[in-house]
Amino acid sequence: MHMPNYDVHVLSGIISYPAAVAVAGVLSAAGVPFRLTSIALILGYAFYVLGSDLPDMDHPNALIHRGTKPLVAVAVGSAVFIRSYPYISVSSRSWVNLTISWLIAATAASASWYAFTAVMPKHRGIVHSLLFALIYGGTVFALVHFGIGISYGEALMVGFAALSGYTLHLILDRDVAIV
Repeated sequence: MHMPNYDVHVLSGIISYPAAVAVAGVLSAAGVPFRLTSIALILGYAFYVLGSDLPDMDHPNALIHRGTKPLVAVAVGSAVFIRSYPYISVSSRSWVNLTISWLIAATAASASWYAFTAVMPKHRGIVHSLLFALIYGGTVFALVHFGIGISYGEALMVGFAALSGYTLHLILDRDVAIV
């Protein structure tokens, strides 16, 4: 069986988002505390569409894998810089300390570049599961609620959108596994 490609997955996410909004509206009317604000719906759209191809990040040749890997490397390098800079004091010149901190950060980022592919499970393994859809939705919820500080109800909507987009990919692949 021929599996959908990147374009099919992403365009399906772009086109089907109104259905996810409708489901969220029905759930909201039934008592789920979604807040369907503009920011929640816009962030939800972004994470829904990203989720619509994200399960393929476990395939080293997939565009989403190649696109996610540098984002992970930059995030790791930035986090290492933020954590290491206060402890680097080899010179009275701040630019020297900054440079050394960024060298440490760049080394960590480079290591994470290779680690990203090394730790990915086999294609169509655990990453192609409802468990990972839940992990993605929960991670997105936490990032937008605790990271950028949007309200609980808004973050719940964004997390639901992320989970839904990820699940869309699994449905299109006809590959819905629990774990």
